[in-house]
Amino acid sequence: MADKMSAMQQAAKLRQELQHYNYQYYVLDEPTIPDVEYDRLLRELQNLEDQNPELKTIDSPTQRVGGQPLQAFTQVKHKVPMLSLGNSFDQAELNAFAKRLKDRLKSSAEIEFVCEPKLDGLAVSLLYNKGLLIQAATRGDGRTGENITENIRTIGSVPLKLQGKNIPELIEIRGEVFMPLKGFSVLNKKAAAKDEKTFANPRNAAAGSLRQLNSKVTATRPLEMCCYGIGVIEGGSVGTSQWDMLQQFKQWGLRVNDQIKSVDGIEECWHYYLGLEKKRNSLAYDIDGVVIKVNDFDLQKTLGFVSRAPRWAIAQKFAAQEELTTLNSVDFQVGRTGALTPVARLGPVFVGGATISNATLHNMDEIKRKDVRIGDTVIIRRAGDVIPEVVSSIKAKRPNNAKEIFLPKKCPVCNSDVIHPEGEATARCIGELYCPAQRKGIIQHFASRKALDIDGLGERLVDLMVDNEMLKTIADIFRLKAEEVAAMERMGENSANKLIMAIEKSKATTLAKFIYALGIREVGESTANNLANHFGCLKVIEQASIEQLLETSDVGDIVAANLYAFFREPHNQDVIASLIDSGINWQDIDVDAADEKPLAGQIFVLTGILIDLKRDEAKAKLISLGAKVSGSVSKKTTYIVAGESAGSKLIKGQELNIPVKDESWLLQLLSRY
Repeated sequence: MADKMSAMQQAAKLRQELQHYNYQYYVLDEPTIPDVEYDRLLRELQNLEDQNPELKTIDSPTQRVGGQPLQAFTQVKHKVPMLSLGNSFDQAELNAFAKRLKDRLKSSAEIEFVCEPKLDGLAVSLLYNKGLLIQAATRGDGRTGENITENIRTIGSVPLKLQGKNIPELIEIRGEVFMPLKGFSVLNKKAAAKDEKTFANPRNAAAGSLRQLNSKVTATRPLEMCCYGIGVIEGGSVGTSQWDMLQQFKQWGLRVNDQIKSVDGIEECWHYYLGLEKKRNSLAYDIDGVVIKVNDFDLQKTLGFVSRAPRWAIAQKFAAQEELTTLNSVDFQVGRTGALTPVARLGPVFVGGATISNATLHNMDEIKRKDVRIGDTVIIRRAGDVIPEVVSSIKAKRPNNAKEIFLPKKCPVCNSDVIHPEGEATARCIGELYCPAQRKGIIQHFASRKALDIDGLGERLVDLMVDNEMLKTIADIFRLKAEEVAAMERMGENSANKLIMAIEKSKATTLAKFIYALGIREVGESTANNLANHFGCLKVIEQASIEQLLETSDVGDIVAANLYAFFREPHNQDVIASLIDSGINWQDIDVDAADEKPLAGQIFVLTGILIDLKRDEAKAKLISLGAKVSGSVSKKTTYIVAGESAGSKLIKGQELNIPVKDESWLLQLLSRY
């Protein structure tokens, strides 16, 4: 008796939870749990009811398809119910499905099936009268849906009139409306740019788009539809099989998924499933499994239906790509460019074919937008090789001791300051020259051709030297000995000597190249040249205020903030002092003398492809004549030199009425001096 009472209470609890989740998913269009969790709860209730038939109630989610439809639309009664499908989660369950079919048919013969991708969208029906679309409806609860005719008419892949021959007097076409991944990405980016709510996934986006009361809004959404079945049909035929029907759909101008295939036997169905699973992440749309249907209509009729699904079809689901788990803590990883990425440490959970214990939280803006806290129950998503991410938290399950997540003030790797510039999503460690996390990237940049130009110190050698702890900062480059380099893998005495000579040669440089070589964020060659010519001396640049830095051509608020922070980080100051002590040298620029040069005070912007003069060469000559070369166009720009395929800079210059010159003019100008 106690066991019966316990089962009754558990069944009531499960029904209540599932009905609540149905309401959130179907009515509010705001699901709070992943499909795999819903499926698990539904199967638990199904098992309870199978073991205790007296527990079944007419309002049980196992006895109906979904929740009540939205009241904002007029309702549509489906003459033929739009049922859902039973699910299979492994090969054994699929084989059991095939056995049930053969047992019911009392035949051991192989059955022909039609396999198709299970699109992750919204099921709809299209009613055509004499070939004209007269009504479209959502599935709703399977028996009553919502009239979405005006919204469906905005979808380009839905024909407003069927074409071809043999069109029935009345036919109800069924299919799935979905949103392609590319369109989904664009939609969310536009919403984020306007500070509007973004969608959690393409399925949510498709459902939300179809449920817009204003069809003009739906028309702006990138929706598509694939057809796969029929409901009512009068005065015509679609053939004798599922495959015949799909071919007829194409002739009438209805879209059918191009991955659909006819196969013999359940073993071939399994091979189809495995093949589609491999190509899943290369498809242009989301799918969450394969739908397998008996092909022959007569066999379908013989097999019939159970209360909520046809016996002749099943959905073979992929491994879960979303799961629930607990967010235990958050660490911050530092990338090669100094970017800090918050990483969630999770209770291990199996999702997307692998056990996941870490997931990205992207950045602090995302953490704030999703309102994720330590201790939360969270939804984790993983698709193929994509890095797992935290999708959202379940607010209803938030514990009282949940903790907010804060950006660290110091780099977790090197203890340098962390800055989070206003308007930027990414926070960064400013210890570029010192931070071990950024070590390889900054050393490779420092030695590159446009910086110190250390011939022979390429990416592979830098990686080896850093891994062997021969290089901890860029200053260590100038402490290398020929014998220790020669002892390295694939490095002989000659190669080592050449490298040491190249390092020695690189010590004689220019102020502009040295500034560029430091790898300060947003400071490219042009900005480094402008800084050198404006200030003339490194010490002056190091001590400059934000206001003084802003006086430099091509230096805006962000660049000025980066420069100011960089030169005030003690770790960076130490490395710069070591570099100068090692013998790096340059000639300071006489700023007053620069004012006397022929092009002093003039600002040039080079854009497009120069044929007879390399871009670097043109920059160097202009700078030597006292000009400043900027990477962006402003009202202060004196001339724009436009080569072939000039783009946005030329357009902006024309809008600002800046004089535009060609390469021939530039060559004549330089030849005068």
